[in-house]
Amino acid sequence: MRASEPLASWLLIGNSRWHWAQRPPEPGAALRFCHTTPEAGFPAGGLRAWAAVGPVPATAMAGLAGAPRLDLSQVPLREMPAWLGVDRALAGWGAWRQDHRPVLVADAGTALSLTLVDGTGRFRGGRLQAGVALQLRALAAGTARLPRMEAWPPIPSNSSPVGAAAAWPQETAAAMAEGVVRGLAAAVVAAAAEAVAVCPGCRLWLTGGDGAQLLPLIEPAMPAAAPLQLIHAPNLCLEALVQLEDPQARPRSPRI
Repeated sequence: MRASEPLASWLLIGNSRWHWAQRPPEPGAALRFCHTTPEAGFPAGGLRAWAAVGPVPATAMAGLAGAPRLDLSQVPLREMPAWLGVDRALAGWGAWRQDHRPVLVADAGTALSLTLVDGTGRFRGGRLQAGVALQLRALAAGTARLPRMEAWPPIPSNSSPVGAAAAWPQETAAAMAEGVVRGLAAAVVAAAAEAVAVCPGCRLWLTGGDGAQLLPLIEPAMPAAAPLQLIHAPNLCLEALVQLEDPQARPRSPRI
């Protein structure tokens, strides 16, 4: 490729955000990742392929025209049901493709999805529960006098941050966030321990927009909960999407 050529782009339309992988034209350049709202539109560069978790906004169709849509039928995850979300399929296959061993993928986004794949690349099931923002909104909607929060709250200067050792905040917003994130982290740790019993040698992969905030709570609990390695791969679904369209692309998932 010549340096004058445009960026190559791949798009995953999620429940609440658009997720982009972009590769500069320079040979050997690493993928770049960004996460935008639908209103942000399309970045400069050629769209190579895209996938969508749910309905595609009609206003986006012009920008998507000419690029192939990758769907569930094109993800080579064995024995997956027809109702599986394409993001879960991509994450499960992407982790297994890198590990070639049993994997449990915890995708902490709008929902927390847990997807178990055995050592042969076969879908073994999973779990779903509301993610951070959904739980915080539900608390405000269904309970008197609790503030509405769309995501992680700002932390007052005289308070410990969410997930810190002093885990009993006095401020209502921080107490809500602390309860939600600790509940989600505990669900992931418990699932990891149970996954090892079903698929010995299983590794836990953590991804999704809230993965970095959950990581400090999950990581120290892992040795006591299950004898498996934790891998944080923030852009696992996008890496898998790129690999489907471009099998020569190499993922760059960090390991812990």
